[in-house]
Amino acid sequence: MVGRMAGFLVSHEQMEKALNLLVRTRRYGEALDLCMDKHVTITEELAERMTIPKGANESEDEAKKKNELLEKLAECCMAQGSYHLATKKFTQAGNKTKAMKALLKSGDTDKIVFFAGVSRQKDVYILAGNYLQTLEWMKDPEIMKNIISFYTKGKAMELLAGFYDACAQVEIDEYQNYQKAVGALNEALNCLSKAKGKNQAAIEAKITFLKERMALVEKFAKARSLYQEDPEESVRQCSALLDEHSLDAAVRVGDVYGLLIEHYSHVGNYQQAYALMGELHDRLPTINLAFYVDAKTIETIHKALGIPLGRGVGGGGVVTHKLPGNEIEEEDAEEVDDEGA
Repeated sequence: MVGRMAGFLVSHEQMEKALNLLVRTRRYGEALDLCMDKHVTITEELAERMTIPKGANESEDEAKKKNELLEKLAECCMAQGSYHLATKKFTQAGNKTKAMKALLKSGDTDKIVFFAGVSRQKDVYILAGNYLQTLEWMKDPEIMKNIISFYTKGKAMELLAGFYDACAQVEIDEYQNYQKAVGALNEALNCLSKAKGKNQAAIEAKITFLKERMALVEKFAKARSLYQEDPEESVRQCSALLDEHSLDAAVRVGDVYGLLIEHYSHVGNYQQAYALMGELHDRLPTINLAFYVDAKTIETIHKALGIPLGRGVGGGGVVTHKLPGNEIEEEDAEEVDDEGA
């Protein structure tokens, strides 16, 4: 009878009355189907009306059915984009993993961090850590702290190692701080040594690769720090580094060349400095040299050797250099002649 009445109301576009009838008669499954089929928004008030309160002497079967209904309600809320409400219902159903996945869709970072902290569940910690890594964590120490905390609590040592590795790369790429990069890589190595997985051979391979990278980063960090005290030894060590076959995987090769080019320009060996500029171009053909070497140094080298400068339009008008073996186009040559006239 109730079903026929609800069907009649639906056929006459009286959705609210049909929904109220189904909820009042505790036909929650049908009410949810109606919400999904007819795109009726589930408000918080409606969701609470469809939530069966926990009974004092609730049987296991009753509890199971109640949780199944809660999960179905939560799925409907998810489909409608009501992620916070879906999180609440998944939590009431005892499914913290799905609750976190719903919360992640909301993008509410504060609530995600809070929920992970109170859930105390391994996979929830990991989900929260993974989400936080999608943010600009390198600009927010608190986010970094939470990523480390969640991966640690979730015993996700490989993921934590990967995060420390990413920290090291940021130190190199953004700040050229190789000393801090060594510290981060060492933390990554410590995490990997504690990691346990199905493929232990793959973990061991990662450890070997990480050790090789860290050794090269450490060599360059020491060579750079040595420059003020012993420039010649620093230059010797940097020159030796350039022969390392896997250098590019660990160090920005332009930073090594940059130190050498600046040094040879400073001591007046412009020919050697220019030759190194050519080597850098051979290794990184699309590079803007001014990214690694001060523009004034580039200009000084060219003037000392009587070689025209190429005027780069990129990088805010930063001066770039004309490399050995590159022909000056006729139009550029005319401009140089005009300037010299």
